[in-house]
Amino acid sequence: MINSEFRKKMADSWFSYLQVQICKSFENLEGNKLKFSKRDWYKKNIKEGGGTSYLLTKGKIFDKVGVNKSTVSGTFPKQFRSKIFGAERDGKYWASGISIVAHMKNPKIPAIHFNTRFIVTSKEWFGGGMDATPSHTDFKESKIIHNELKKICLQNKKNYKKYQKWCDEYFYLPHRKEARGIGGIFFDYETKDWIKNFKFVRELGFVFIDISNKIINRKKNFKYSKKDKEKQLFKRGRYVEFNLLYDRGTKFGLNSGGNIDSILMSLPPEAKWK
Repeated sequence: MINSEFRKKMADSWFSYLQVQICKSFENLEGNKLKFSKRDWYKKNIKEGGGTSYLLTKGKIFDKVGVNKSTVSGTFPKQFRSKIFGAERDGKYWASGISIVAHMKNPKIPAIHFNTRFIVTSKEWFGGGMDATPSHTDFKESKIIHNELKKICLQNKKNYKKYQKWCDEYFYLPHRKEARGIGGIFFDYETKDWIKNFKFVRELGFVFIDISNKIINRKKNFKYSKKDKEKQLFKRGRYVEFNLLYDRGTKFGLNSGGNIDSILMSLPPEAKWK
């Protein structure tokens, strides 16, 4: 029987490893001397953990990409406890996870988001997902993304249709009555069979790297106009609205004493509103 502390160490180690692999992959895509800058941060009470943030900006592929990993613990504020599974009674938690948001220089390439996490309250569960936010319609690209995600779900006996629907419903802007992007998968509260869930989360991390490489390499040399870039900036405005108004990760970070710069790294370097 694997005890809780061992499960925490395994998850924490995996997210650290995946962070390094994603940064290497993205630096290879850049193909020049541009490297990620690294920043470590800690909660006010250092015993409650912290995180490591990698940031790359003004590249030939990425306008801005952040690859964040954190492992934190503590007690949620009373008013927030009812919103977290298993934290209703005493508010105590432990959480480890990785989060990536990439905003592309070329507007023909979609913004991509990925995150996976392991959270322990009075319950233990995995959550996460991947989705894409294009500013230009590309059915072939959408098919590539969804086929790869469907494949990894089926291989791990996960309900792809459920995860896809969950993603579409989660990344929806009710005040705009529109989807943020083309979706992907989203899941939460995976509590049964830790070993199988951990395997799925690990394999999903590698699939994210594969998908990112496929969609970026396919379009990295596409030409674009000022009008294309303008369209991308307006779409980024929708990204900002979602992350500040609805995103669970943003709210979790703010209510768990996370680092503000790391929490808001998902925001694009430029955006526009009409």
